[in-house]
Amino acid sequence: MSAVGLGLERARYETIVYFRQPDTIFFTFLFPVVMLGIFSVAFQGMGNVGAAPDGTGGITQAAYYLPAMIAAGILLSGVQNLAVDIAGEKSDGTLKRLGGTPLPVISYFIGKMGQVLATSVLQIGLLLVVARLAFGVALPASADLWLRFTWIYLLSIVTSAVLGIALSAIPRTGRSATAVIIPIVLILQFISGVYIPFGVLPTWLQNVASVFPLKWIAEGMRSVFLPQSFESREPSGSWQLGGIAIVLSVWLVAGLLASRITFRWIRKDA
Repeated sequence: MSAVGLGLERARYETIVYFRQPDTIFFTFLFPVVMLGIFSVAFQGMGNVGAAPDGTGGITQAAYYLPAMIAAGILLSGVQNLAVDIAGEKSDGTLKRLGGTPLPVISYFIGKMGQVLATSVLQIGLLLVVARLAFGVALPASADLWLRFTWIYLLSIVTSAVLGIALSAIPRTGRSATAVIIPIVLILQFISGVYIPFGVLPTWLQNVASVFPLKWIAEGMRSVFLPQSFESREPSGSWQLGGIAIVLSVWLVAGLLASRITFRWIRKDA
């Protein structure tokens, strides 16, 4: 088989293994769906977001939090999942054993990226179904918005996956990977407009969050799923689509360089 063929077969294997791990399924796959349900139910008594003074108009809490949970799911699928997974494979000797096989390095990474893409698409599909059927959220009807969603999603998930590979070098052992990676991911979610509206954060914290990719992923998803009237609620007064593309591209390149420097495959062709 070619390197690409081996990578696709590896992606199938990685996806099967992913869904055989209950803790992984809950904390990376189902977690955004669970959080969407919690926020939608817990805050429904507060009324619609963006409603007029007389209580009319606006959108439901479920509709407001849907783009945030999609952004969180992308981060969990790419950064947290791969960082913890690869760190564990380094620690338990899996990478060393793979290094003694004919499997090309590129096939290994195609497998990882394929698994992240497959599980992320399924996760977002589940989020959209739950939002529509359980909470009556109206999904975008414009082809332009779905085209925008596609490029933001693809750039976001590839960037997150690459950063996950790079971060896998930080934990010293597989056992410590969860303790090292999850706090990083959790802090980013709180300061990037996932759990707390970005506009209510202090300006200095907004500036810090703007350095990292999750803030831009969340803003991009808001530009797709929230009404146009919500654009003025952004601190910048616009969706900043150009900025989203630039910042995520910079992080993608930085992640690729970091992965190339830090990843160790015990074999000469690496």
